[in-house]
Amino acid sequence: MGFALILASISFFMVVFWGWPYLSLLKRWRIGKRIRIDGPDGHFTKMGTPTMGGILITIPVLLITIVLNIYNLVGQTVIGGSILVPLGVMVIYGILGAIDDMAGVRGMRRGEGLTAHYKMRIELVFTFLVALVLYFGLDLHSVAVPGILDKIDIGFFYIPVAMFIIIGSANAANLTDGLDGLAGIILASAFAAYGVIAVLQGQIYLVRFCFTIVGASFAFLWYNAHPAQLFMGDTGSLALGATLGVIALMTGQWLILPIVMLVPVAETLSVIIQISYFKYTKKKYGEGRRVFKMAPLHHHFELLGWSETQVVQRFWLVAILAAMAGVALALI
Repeated sequence: MGFALILASISFFMVVFWGWPYLSLLKRWRIGKRIRIDGPDGHFTKMGTPTMGGILITIPVLLITIVLNIYNLVGQTVIGGSILVPLGVMVIYGILGAIDDMAGVRGMRRGEGLTAHYKMRIELVFTFLVALVLYFGLDLHSVAVPGILDKIDIGFFYIPVAMFIIIGSANAANLTDGLDGLAGIILASAFAAYGVIAVLQGQIYLVRFCFTIVGASFAFLWYNAHPAQLFMGDTGSLALGATLGVIALMTGQWLILPIVMLVPVAETLSVIIQISYFKYTKKKYGEGRRVFKMAPLHHHFELLGWSETQVVQRFWLVAILAAMAGVALALI
């Protein structure tokens, strides 16, 4: 645990120091965020703010993890080599997010990026392969249930469940990334929670990996704190969300993931409810109606009069308590 915290500090300083030249590069290449025209009025001041900040997190994490695990990554130990799974997911989802971010900045659908159907097809194919690796390669096919001593084997049903968890976690994190500092601080809290769970299980490699991400995420907040100089973008939110899903699966404590990720889950549900109700009322009454003033949920509270800082800090308080509850359930 002590070494993991040192790694968090190392990744923090790496990200902070290389953040300035990276930020300058994004400005020079004019990779700036497009803002939804139907969003809160206060967000128009964010137009043009550099995005793709997720690279700021993923590259240091990638380098530190590879350097620490060179011996294990060449196949000397299965347990050590297993870190390749979350690492690979982070890289692939990061690349998909980067393509989406670039499409939103300079593609045909500026401000929107790739279509949801196109992204989902890619995610399904890749995540299916990851689920097979988890099941056959790492021999994972069980779930830990709070209050029950032994894990429950769910057999082949584990594969579709694993796919749902990884894709769901990735997209929930993506929907949460809408306010300065929101996604970064909530994901850092979630990774810290699973880092503690990994400590309790003696999964040293996962502990180090989780806290390396925590340190990098905190450093990203150096540039993403309100008013943000840099946005995470899909490059970071998809990558970190999917990686968190994989880590939850590797600890076997994926049943508590919705609790640890309470805020992203609430954000996702708000979008599902909003779209479903709008379509239902439009079909029934000829006019679409809304449950929330705007979805995802953080925009609803903004339009209720909360400041951006209030939304972020209050959501973070909820996220910390949810992470603590998740760890507590893992101890039962």
